[in-house]
Amino acid sequence: MMALYSSENCLDCHRVRFVLAEKGINVEIIHVEQDRAASADLAELNPYSETPTLVDKDLKLYGTWVVTEYLDERYPHPPLMPIDPLSRAYLRQIMYRVQRDWIEPARIIETSTGKKKVATAKKELNESLISSDELFGLQPYLLSEELTLADCVVAPLLWRLPAYDIKLTAKDIPNTFRYMQDLFALDSFKRSLTEAERLIRES
Repeated sequence: MMALYSSENCLDCHRVRFVLAEKGINVEIIHVEQDRAASADLAELNPYSETPTLVDKDLKLYGTWVVTEYLDERYPHPPLMPIDPLSRAYLRQIMYRVQRDWIEPARIIETSTGKKKVATAKKELNESLISSDELFGLQPYLLSEELTLADCVVAPLLWRLPAYDIKLTAKDIPNTFRYMQDLFALDSFKRSLTEAERLIRES
């Protein structure tokens, strides 16, 4: 059986769990914070001892991009990447920009102890989301008619906005708000959430 070594409130792990849930893959989720033995196992499976780490029989994979693209190719239905090389490159470019413009500031907010650095990252993320709102109104998903890996990158971040103290409303980002409501209502997204992540929007 496939196993995912995961952390309970981690952007990268959430992304992988969303992909797993969307594809309906039978997998054992091992939350390393709850299991000392799992932490020891992780050190043997991954030279960086980091989550997410995927074990599929004799295959051990780490690096979120590597894991999610492997899952999409190993379990092709529903596809989360386009078939043709040009469209795949375009999607990867979108994900790269999301990584640079949104995920990196989010990581600073989550991990930095410098108040000024965190404040700058919040401002950067807030302004970038507002300026990008139009993109979420062009198609049902992020620049696509179908759910893709790009949405699996964006959704966990948008879910965490309350935890980042980003207080944008439907008036500020109407298209993004509609997009969030649609994604958060997906059964696969609901199943991807850990208890710790659910609490982000219940408090």
